[in-house]
Amino acid sequence: MADNRIYLCIDLKSFYASVECVDRGLDPMTVNLVVADPERSEKTICLAITPAMKKLGIPNRCRVFQIPPHVKYIMAPPRMQHYIDVSADIYGIYLKYLSKEDIHVYSIDEAFMDVTDYLAMYGMSARELGNIIMKDVLTSTGITGSCGIGTNLYLAKIAMDITAKHSEDHIGFLDEESYRRTLWNHRPLTDFWRIGTGTMNRLQQYGVYTMGGVAQMDEDILYKEFGVDAELLIDHAWGREPVTIADIKSYKPSTNCLTSGQVLGCDYEYDKAKLVVKEMADMLCLDLVEKGLVTKSVTLYIGYANFQKLESSKGTVNLQSKTNSARVILSRVEQLYERIVTHKGALIHRINISFNNVTEEDYIQYELFSDPKEREKERSIQRAMLDIKKRYGKNAILRGMNLEEGATAIERNHQIGGHRSGE
Repeated sequence: MADNRIYLCIDLKSFYASVECVDRGLDPMTVNLVVADPERSEKTICLAITPAMKKLGIPNRCRVFQIPPHVKYIMAPPRMQHYIDVSADIYGIYLKYLSKEDIHVYSIDEAFMDVTDYLAMYGMSARELGNIIMKDVLTSTGITGSCGIGTNLYLAKIAMDITAKHSEDHIGFLDEESYRRTLWNHRPLTDFWRIGTGTMNRLQQYGVYTMGGVAQMDEDILYKEFGVDAELLIDHAWGREPVTIADIKSYKPSTNCLTSGQVLGCDYEYDKAKLVVKEMADMLCLDLVEKGLVTKSVTLYIGYANFQKLESSKGTVNLQSKTNSARVILSRVEQLYERIVTHKGALIHRINISFNNVTEEDYIQYELFSDPKEREKERSIQRAMLDIKKRYGKNAILRGMNLEEGATAIERNHQIGGHRSGE
């Protein structure tokens, strides 16, 4: 039950930028610093900017060219692996106070905690415990945090996102009653978790601009407009959230998939984009082998350059049997690409590929006309490649296609989440 529980939501302020400032002995509250790749164009998005720059009215996820010319700042190249390591250290601090079963890591810089059963043990309030944890993080790492306290996960998140900003100790508290009393008239709606610009615009078509307005809307209209997502919207409008951390920990999805996606550095022609699709599929095949998994189907999404105003291409191909064979999968993916990309003269800018219905490789079911010896030979090669990559780095061994003009695998092997790993 979600009733009578108390949650904390702790967010690390401008995390990437704060880490870079701390490493330089600088104060992120007073120093202008952006985390962005200087080797990319001025259109590249800043992964983070310091609170000092936010105070100047500069938006967090701005592009480099949007920073006013008169603002002087330090540009720090992304170091994703370093940020992951610092985040892991901070998770270790959380474990000093709570069991891992009561912590849900929401993102690299944000975590939820169920502190219900700890308050009596520590003899303190949730606010006191949140303050102690944040001070420990600050003392140990130099990273400043903010904290939301709520009677459910949603309210803890909103208390952190909205209420904590107006508190001297950077801690906010909300229960259902105070949420309705203080935030039902809050604008804009995009300040609320899971409400984007699209949802806000659709609500405004009905003259609804606040969460209080959503709560008073005809539910039939909401379901007609948003489908099953209306249920979540209605619950959140009233400050309700039935899901607990225990529910999250016990959840097991009915199906799994492995996905890879990238926005290309420039617009690619048909043949070069096909090469990148094959590289991405090959890398996912190695992921399958490493994890002992197989897939039954592959979905491919191709997005075109914006100026062409072409509808994206998408399609799925079913494999004859569950497999992780790069030879089998790459052949089918290439066929899928040729089938769905009908605009052969169009320029391609985005690629996403998904291996669907991924399951454990309990046994190999060979295709009727396949050669088991050839398959075992390929598996041995894939395992050897993985071993070499683990020992000497991802670029220690490459396929010929990775060296062709337009290939992106070598560069992507130096990245985490599409940004420099810093290794």
